[in-house]
Amino acid sequence: MNILLLGSGGREHALAWKIAGSPLLTKLWCAPGNAGIAQEAECIALDVTNHAAVIDFCRANKVDLVMVGPEAPLAAGIVDDLTAVGIKAFGPSKAASQLESSKGFTKDLCTEFGIPTGAYGRFTNAADALAFVRAQGAPIVVKADGLAAGKGVVVATTLREAEDAVAMMFDGAFGSAGAEVVIEEFLPGREVSFFAFSDGETAIALASAQDHKRVFDRDEGPNTGGMGAYSPTPFVTPEVHAEIMERIILPTVAGMKARGTPYRGVLYAGVMLTPQGPKLFEYNVRFGDPECQVLMLRMMSDLVPALLAVCDGQLKHFDLRWYPDAALTVVMAAKGYPGDYAKGTGIAGLDAASSIEGVEIFHAGTSADGDQILANGGRVLNVTAMGRTVREAQQRAYQAVDRIDWPEGFCRRDIGWQAVARETGA
Repeated sequence: MNILLLGSGGREHALAWKIAGSPLLTKLWCAPGNAGIAQEAECIALDVTNHAAVIDFCRANKVDLVMVGPEAPLAAGIVDDLTAVGIKAFGPSKAASQLESSKGFTKDLCTEFGIPTGAYGRFTNAADALAFVRAQGAPIVVKADGLAAGKGVVVATTLREAEDAVAMMFDGAFGSAGAEVVIEEFLPGREVSFFAFSDGETAIALASAQDHKRVFDRDEGPNTGGMGAYSPTPFVTPEVHAEIMERIILPTVAGMKARGTPYRGVLYAGVMLTPQGPKLFEYNVRFGDPECQVLMLRMMSDLVPALLAVCDGQLKHFDLRWYPDAALTVVMAAKGYPGDYAKGTGIAGLDAASSIEGVEIFHAGTSADGDQILANGGRVLNVTAMGRTVREAQQRAYQAVDRIDWPEGFCRRDIGWQAVARETGA
């Protein structure tokens, strides 16, 4: 098969690595890719926002399947346009992508189909939003309705923080994504990432994972796109797993079908394990980043047949197998992230880090200058490792981190700390 992968982050490197191992693969391209993806695929300078150009490339190169990595092309309708001309594409339609591209859409769906979530309000002006915030009090969550690269959410612990967040969003901090603001109940509990494939009719669960959104150790500092993750999480027990499928995933798939916008692709549920049970706080319509990196390491099955089963509506005949081992990834980011950071700084020691047993390094924001790898983004590397336990995976990942010579980079030193504490009884 000839496959085109769209994207350039750590998620896409992990997908490229997994797809490259498929015996079904003939040729893999990635647009635009990065320095790490170039080790697995031919990177091409194709503007993914130009759907006609993507279609022309697929036709000229007899592409059998397009795998869409990030959310922006999905929200722009790339799958609709490819499908309309007979090119198979993995990912939801533009209408179904509203599960991520509009927080309000998702909250309304939850209300309509009885999916457990926090109470909320939708607002298009600051005065009404501030009145709601002051009536509800803090803690409270303020979200830009649209896509904001994982940064459009403020968990306000004080009324002042909530008021400032409302003002910031309506002042244009996130552009058109903040034209509408969703304000919702703060959900106490433990946050987990839950993934499933859906072909519009059937949904099958993938492995669970846990992301670390805050920039500093012990979950302090501002939210980021994700500073590390591990899988599986011990907090998703078989009972919790069954409850998430029954009360959140399956009603969502049934609800989207009933609305005439069937969901086909990977469904990423951000779930809070509250004292009242699992509650949905957000949906994403693509693999999480960095959760994808740990899922791809743990997936025993060939990914390509799974992608085809989703596209062809054949999930009811499908199953996935997983390695029982744990996987953990540490994000190395440029100093200053998630604020201002420098680009173009040199990175060395990657071969030495990769030589450690069980370690794979997935590139996120990198470029190549000859043999030199340069930082080219905020989140730059995903140092990922397998182990029999989360603790062993954690030890291997940080052993690899310590072999990387990048003075302008930093990382959290406690990824997986909650699971490790549970394993060790600490």
